[in-house]
Amino acid sequence: MTHSLRSFVCEISNDMAESPSPFVAVGLLLSAAIESAFGSDFAGEDAVLRPSQHADAQANAAMALAKRVGKPPRDVAQAIIDAADLGGLVKRTEIAGPGFINLWIEEAALGAAVVTINEDAHHGVALAADAETVVIDYSSPTITKEMHVGHLRSTIIGDALARTFAFLGHKVIRQNHYGDWGTNYGSLLELYIELRDGGDEPTLDDLNAFYKDADARFNSDEAFAGRARARTVALQSGDPETREVWNRFVTTAHAHNVENYNRLGVLLTDDDVKPESAYNDLLADTVAELEGNGVAVLDDGALCIFVEGYDAPLMVKKSDGGFGYGATDMAAIRYRLRDLGGTRLLYVVDSRQSQHLNQVIRAAQKADWLKPPARAEHVNFGSVMGRDGRPLKSRSGETPKLSEMLDEAVERAALVVNEKSPDIDGDERAAIARAVGIGAVKYADLSSERVKDYTFDPERMVAFDGNTGPYLQYAHARIKSMFRRAAIEPASVAGANVMIAEPQERALAIALLGFDEAVNAVADGCAPHKLCTYLFDLAQTFTSFYEACPVLKADDETRDSRLVLSGATAGVLKSGLGLLGIDAPEQL
Repeated sequence: MTHSLRSFVCEISNDMAESPSPFVAVGLLLSAAIESAFGSDFAGEDAVLRPSQHADAQANAAMALAKRVGKPPRDVAQAIIDAADLGGLVKRTEIAGPGFINLWIEEAALGAAVVTINEDAHHGVALAADAETVVIDYSSPTITKEMHVGHLRSTIIGDALARTFAFLGHKVIRQNHYGDWGTNYGSLLELYIELRDGGDEPTLDDLNAFYKDADARFNSDEAFAGRARARTVALQSGDPETREVWNRFVTTAHAHNVENYNRLGVLLTDDDVKPESAYNDLLADTVAELEGNGVAVLDDGALCIFVEGYDAPLMVKKSDGGFGYGATDMAAIRYRLRDLGGTRLLYVVDSRQSQHLNQVIRAAQKADWLKPPARAEHVNFGSVMGRDGRPLKSRSGETPKLSEMLDEAVERAALVVNEKSPDIDGDERAAIARAVGIGAVKYADLSSERVKDYTFDPERMVAFDGNTGPYLQYAHARIKSMFRRAAIEPASVAGANVMIAEPQERALAIALLGFDEAVNAVADGCAPHKLCTYLFDLAQTFTSFYEACPVLKADDETRDSRLVLSGATAGVLKSGLGLLGIDAPEQL
C-alpha cells in the first residue's frame, strides 16, 4: 500500500480523490471494514470518525452497531480493527471505554497531507460532490434611507455564505432585494413633489432626514396621508411624473449603497439588484395561479393563503385590489425556483421576519412550487447592540448610518496600526488600516453565532489579541514576514518533505486538516462562526508551534519542513479570511 496520500485515496474512492486528509481515508477504510466484518447489510456504514482529546481521532460506530450485530461494543470495535487494513495511515489503535476506537495517524501520512494542502489552491477543501444552484437573498436595503446598522449583518453574513458556496463549487446567484415599492415610497414621493411644486427644490443628500420628514407628515396630516396613498397607486400604475421622481430616489439610494459595498468589499454588483419593483409585472399572474389552484382563497374581501400553524394568513391581494408584500415575496420565490433554477434558497434576513418568511416558504410548498430537492431556509440573525447592552444608537439617539460605523472602525484601526508599524509608508499604512478596520467589523459580526445579538465595540474589535480579525491578520502577516526575513520564496520549499517529529508539529498538521470540515460546516448550517472558531484555533496552534519549534535556525531539512508547515498555515489563514470577505495584508 502506497504512502502517497493522494494516490492512496484515489485507490479507495474516486469520490475522495480531491481530499488530502488521512482522516477521510481512514473513515472510508473503517467503513469498508464494518462491511467486511458484519456482512453486506452494513455496506456504507458510517465509522463515525470524530476529533478526540485522547488521540488523533476516534471512531464511535461500535456502540451504535452493537445491538444490531448482537455483540458487546468492545467486541464490535475489535472486529472492526481486525478487518481493517490501515497500514501506511494509522500507526496505532486502541479500544477505550465502552468501545471507542482511538487512532493515531502515521507521521508520514500527516506530512504528505500538509504538502498537498500547501500546494493546493483550495488547501485541501474538496469540491461538493453534488453542486447546487444556491440563490442568496441578502443585504436588501430600502431606498427610503441610507444603509444603517440594521443592514450590516445581512450584508456581511450573506456575502460570507456566497463566497463559501462558490468556493465549494456551487453555482451562486446573489439577489439584492431592494425595498422600493409600497406606501412608504408614496409618502416620500408626495413630499418631494409638494416641495418642488412649492418652489423649494428638495435635496436628497440625506435620505434619512427626508424620510423622517415624510413619515412625520404621513402620521400627523390625514390629508397628506391620503395623497401619499394615491401617489403609491400612481407609482404602481406607471404614472410618468411619479416614476421620474421615484427614479431619483432609487438612483440616490443606490449610489450610497454602492459606496458602502465598495468599502465593505462585498461581492454585490448592479447585476445582483432585484428590487421589489422588478416583480410588479409578475404579481397578477402569480396571484392568479395561487387562486386558480386553490392555495389562495377569499377572506373578508382579501385574497389570502392560510398556512397551518399560523393564526393570521399571508395576504397576497388586498380587498381594494392592491398587492402587498406577500404577493411580491410569492412572486420572488416562484421566480427563484422556476426562472433561476434554485435548489437551495437562502433568505439572510433578521429574526423579526421569521413568521413572514416561514409563511412564504410554507405557502410555496403548499402551491407545489417548492419541492425536493429544492428547499428554502430563513438564515436569521440577531441584533447589533451598543456597549450599554441596548440596540446600537448614534450619539444623537438615531440609528447610526453604516458609513459612520465603518468610519469609526477604520479610524480606531489607524491609531493602532500607526503605533504598531510607524516605519511603513503612509499610504500603505492607511491601506492596512482600512483592511484591519473593515476586517475587524466583519469578524466581530461573523465570529458570533448569527442567531445571537452581539456588541459593536470598535476599540475591542481592532485589538491584535484575543479572538479578533486583526489577530488572525497578524498571524498571517507574521508568517509572511518570516519568509521575507529569510529571503525565501514559499514556492522554493513547497515540495519539501514534511517531517512530523515534535508534538507541536503534529498538532499543527492535524489543525490544518480541519479546514475542509470547517468550510463545509459553514455551508451545511449557514454558520460562518464555525470557520471563525477554526481559524482562531489554527492561529493559536501555530503560535504554540512557532514558540516551541525554531524554523529559520533549524538545520536545512528541518527548516524546509517547518517552512512548509508555516506556508500551509498562511495559505489556510488567507483563504479562510477570504471566505469571510476579510483581506489578509502581507504585513502589519
